[in-house]
This record gives sequence, C-alpha cells and structure tokens, in this order.
Amino acid sequence: MRLPLSLFPYILCIVMFSIIPISTIVYYGFTSSEGFFTFENILNIGIYSGVFLRSFLFALASTIFCFLIGYPVAFTISRLKEKIQNILIMVTILPMWINFLLTTYSIMTLLETNGVLSKIFGLLKFPEVSFLNTPSAIIFGMVYNSIPYMIIPIHLSLSKIDPEIIQAAKDLGARQFTIFTKIIFPLSMPGIISGFAMVFGPSMSSFVVSKMLGGNSNLLIGELIELRFLGSTYDPHSSSALALALMAFIMLFTGIINKAEKNNENANISL
Repeated sequence: MRLPLSLFPYILCIVMFSIIPISTIVYYGFTSSEGFFTFENILNIGIYSGVFLRSFLFALASTIFCFLIGYPVAFTISRLKEKIQNILIMVTILPMWINFLLTTYSIMTLLETNGVLSKIFGLLKFPEVSFLNTPSAIIFGMVYNSIPYMIIPIHLSLSKIDPEIIQAAKDLGARQFTIFTKIIFPLSMPGIISGFAMVFGPSMSSFVVSKMLGGNSNLLIGELIELRFLGSTYDPHSSSALALALMAFIMLFTGIINKAEKNNENANISL
C-alpha cells in the first residue's frame, strides 16, 4: 500500500528529529569505547541512583508548586471576561518568548547575596542571606520557567466547562464549595494532568537551572549528562546510558499520567 504524499514531510521529520537521534543514543548506550556491544553502561547507572533520586524529588516538588500556584491563577483568569482572559494569557506566555538563559540570569540577580530578596530582608532588619547554590534556588528556577506550562492547559480545561452545568447546580441548591469540588475540579482534571506531564519532564531533565542556581553540591541528572558529554571526562557511552534511563523514567511517569487521565475520563462518562 502506497503512502499518501502528504505523510512524507511528517515521516521525514520523525526520522530526522526522533528516530536518528534516539538510535544514536541507543548505539552509544549499548557499546563500549571500542565499539563492542555491552550492558556495562546500563549496569553502571546504579552508581548515580542518588542523582536520579534528587532529580526526581526536585522535579516533583517544582511540579507540585507549579500546580499550587498555577491552578488558582488559571481559575481566576477563567472567571473573567474573554478579552481580559486573552490579555492575561498573553502576559503568562510572554516570559516563554524570552531566552531561557536570560531568565535564569535574572533569577540569579534576584537570589544572590546583594540581590533583591537580600535587600528586602535587610530592610526588614533580617540578616543578609544568599539563596543561590541551594535546593530552594533550583526549585524556584524550575517553577519560574515552567509555570506557564501548568497555567495554560488548566485554563483551557476550565474555559471549556459549560456555564449551564454550574448554573444548574446552583439552581439545585449546591454551595460554591460543593460546585468546585464536585464539578469544576473534576472537569479540569485533563488540564491538571497535562500540566503535570508538561512540567515534570523538562524539570527532571533540566541542567541549566541546576548548573547556574544550584552549585556543585546539587548535581542533577541533566547536568551530569552534560558534564559527561562536554566535560573533561568525555564519555558519550555512559552519558547515553544515563540519557536512556532518564528517557525511560519520564516515559514511565508520562504513561502513569496518561493512565490517570483515561481513568478520569471513564469516571466522568460513568457519571
């Protein structure tokens, strides 16, 4: 069966930007420096279990903070007039148009010893403190860069809720808290689940934020892969094995998220 010509651009993109890069990583991950097939690179991943755990905890913490901040913001925006919603969504998206490195530098100036936060602490008669090179700085940077990816899908889900459903619940005597917990929050679950998936993956594999804000004592898996590839100990084989493990972990987390979304859809259908 001949494929339609309209599919060839898609197939070309998949081959060039997905299949070839992943195949290259798989090749290096399962070969030695002499080019022989080996499982040694994969078996050695356990050495970095602490780095994986730290990366997972930081990514999970940043995802939860993004949700705790992003959901009220998305909910508030969805309650406003459509024209104001569009303006506020544009403001939310605006930081995504700025270079990622520049936004991280701006966070550095905010958190450093003589930064804005330190000066505010000084005005309040608190001792000067530097938040740089701490886990808090890394999580703050992840949240700052990732929160639009949480707000936007949640806002889309909230905007799709039929106002007549909420009005019907009010007519039946439901209170605001009941309407939110029984109607609004369950119907916004697809946006929440999409936001978790969109924030967790980039946070788990982040290396710029940890490198610039976390210092040498808070090494994450993304930075470790970069060091193995570009550092003095150039080792594409162990780096590729780490990248494969990271990819598998993110795929597993995404699979769990997708499973939760399907279960939520089935629950809504049954209702």
